[in-house]
Amino acid sequence: MLDPTLDGARAGQLVALLSFVRDTTRFARSGDEGDARRVLCSPYSGVPNLDARALCVVAGEKRTVADTIENQRVPLAHDIAIGARRFLAALASVRNAYRAQGSTVREHVATIRLAFALDAIADGAERATLDALNELATGLDAASGAGAPWDAAVFLRAVEDFAPRSAGLRPHRTAPYETDSSPLARRAAEPPRVVKRRGGHFSASSLGTFAECERRWYYRYVCAAVQDRGSSASFYGTAFHWALERFHQEFPRADGTPAEVLERKLDAYIGTAFERFRIGFETNVEYELQFRRARRTGRRYLAWFLERARAHPFTVIGTETTVELALDGYTFVGYIDRLDRDDATSAVSVIDYKTGKIAESAEEYRAKIARFVDFQLPFYYWARTAAGDRVTRLALVPLKDATRNVEPIELEVVPHGPPRTYSSAAAGTIGIDELERARAKMVEIAAALADGPLEHFPATDDPSACEYCAYRIACRARPLPREDRFGR
Repeated sequence: MLDPTLDGARAGQLVALLSFVRDTTRFARSGDEGDARRVLCSPYSGVPNLDARALCVVAGEKRTVADTIENQRVPLAHDIAIGARRFLAALASVRNAYRAQGSTVREHVATIRLAFALDAIADGAERATLDALNELATGLDAASGAGAPWDAAVFLRAVEDFAPRSAGLRPHRTAPYETDSSPLARRAAEPPRVVKRRGGHFSASSLGTFAECERRWYYRYVCAAVQDRGSSASFYGTAFHWALERFHQEFPRADGTPAEVLERKLDAYIGTAFERFRIGFETNVEYELQFRRARRTGRRYLAWFLERARAHPFTVIGTETTVELALDGYTFVGYIDRLDRDDATSAVSVIDYKTGKIAESAEEYRAKIARFVDFQLPFYYWARTAAGDRVTRLALVPLKDATRNVEPIELEVVPHGPPRTYSSAAAGTIGIDELERARAKMVEIAAALADGPLEHFPATDDPSACEYCAYRIACRARPLPREDRFGR
């Protein structure tokens, strides 16, 4: 039994180690998914707790954590992904050793220590506990007799008896990822703390998120809350962007190559892209539907590309171009989908592909810039201007609907923006003065995030901003839909 005079923190640490051995043994005996998740979320699994819990959440009720790790359903850093695969290998080693004919309790404990490299990460007290478990295992083997199969239930009861009565192991639970194995004492309320200021760089999407809803920004960039793994529509967008990037790297101009060759090439790149990202689609049906949709949209995109080139010949001078802009001591970074240079004037157009919902008119997008909820094209304008380009056009290219011709939302850059209208036209203008106000707001938000005290994160008062928010279920402060406000 563990020393009952141990302080609470030390006893809790050793109890966590015993819980790890217990849950690993339970998994070796039954292969239960709940036990696998408890082992994964243990501090001895080799996988950081935040990433382990993310794997459990994404696995949900329909998958195993093994499937989630093997099929890379959660994007993990390279070293963490390696650790997750080592965890699976260790778990398999323990179960295989348990099932081996003639296995002993001592071999089982030794396999756990070796497979999870416990001696390399354990301190003195933890190693002493493992040595004590080894002695216990030796005694159990001797009591059962040579060659007799050992009873896992007897070993599990002995492990639980190791814990001091004041800090004993918690009863075995059935919740799929309830993983805290130390005794759960009543805790005092956590005192409020000021959120650590953000340094480094800022992206247009993070600034837009903060401007639209500070609570969403808090969930996304402070809590690092787990989002869903993405829908088939999001992987459609990723694949389509990849295909267009490769296509325009090979064909920066529309002339010089027959149209039928360009069509075959683009179709081939789309096929390669969807095969590359096939793992992102839940079912073969989803994959096939999105692939066919992309092929049809690709033909419409190429028709627009050729038509635009005939009217105003241009050259694609950049794809997925990295841009960086320093303003008042703050650094902003991003990636431009496409840059075009007009053959006649050398003016540059900034193109952003959109495979999801976008503004339906130039005036609507201009209004979003004026409300400071979209900084993407203004940021790209100032970044390329600082690089020496004469940017005269900003465009959003919709690639969502395969049944409609591609008709970009275009804003011609002029010195001063005209009065706003309710025009539904796809083409319009935006003033440099409007872009300057957006630039000033970018600096203002960056200063608030980097230098100001971050204490409160109010939710938006616009219900439409919640429609596609990944955190809407967890957000108790979200506004009611407008149609419900007078019905309650």
